[in-house]
Amino acid sequence: MSDSAYGPDGPTYHRGPVILRGPMIPTDNSNTNIFASGGDTDWLHMDPWRVLRIQAEFVDGFGALAELGPAAAVFGSARTKPDDPDYQAAVRMGAGLARKGMAVITGGGPGIMEAANRGAAQVGGKSVGLGIELPKEQGINEWVNLGITFRYFFVRKMMFVKYSSGVIICPGGFGTMDEMFELLTLVQTHKVATMPVVLFDNAYWDGLFEWISTTVRGRGMISDLDPQLFIRTDDPDEAVAAVTRQTEGLGD
Repeated sequence: MSDSAYGPDGPTYHRGPVILRGPMIPTDNSNTNIFASGGDTDWLHMDPWRVLRIQAEFVDGFGALAELGPAAAVFGSARTKPDDPDYQAAVRMGAGLARKGMAVITGGGPGIMEAANRGAAQVGGKSVGLGIELPKEQGINEWVNLGITFRYFFVRKMMFVKYSSGVIICPGGFGTMDEMFELLTLVQTHKVATMPVVLFDNAYWDGLFEWISTTVRGRGMISDLDPQLFIRTDDPDEAVAAVTRQTEGLGD
């Protein structure tokens, strides 16, 4: 977390539009309450209000992004450091997408997300960050010029899928893989229009996709066509070209 995220009372916590610091930072969050299995169940009686909060998040997201124009999402780890080659590649990909006239949408955090937003912002592009309320929230990075913070993961995911016409997936952990597999499932089942899905950094993904191509496919859990749902590359420019092929001519 950057020094700018701290004030006299320590880190800043965002709960929707509300900013909390110091002793005001809560010990729980919206997702914790939803999945709670015991203890105080008074929150169960507030479900009508929770539905309205969810509805409000959809309205805020749709309102903010409806006129964004062509956009691509870049997923990847929040832990990637600026001296990592993947960080530098994400900066290059963010800039490349912006030069092609595409907005760059990330989760708004540090690491790969910051890098892609940085690349887009530095060339004057639209740099979007869709943040999420978490107990150790790190805030929206400084390179975002359109940012929204969500309470609920499923609303945030909806915004990624609805407003992206292509996706680049850089090395990341459980969150990145959750986004990747959910997107591949939606494309595979035709719940969303087919879009280019690019996996960047072959060496990182080799083990996972060797298992998918042998064990998973070998036992009939996926069809022979499923591995064709994505493109793999080590070239940032090739990743950008794959995502922007459908929108050529929109940039400079």
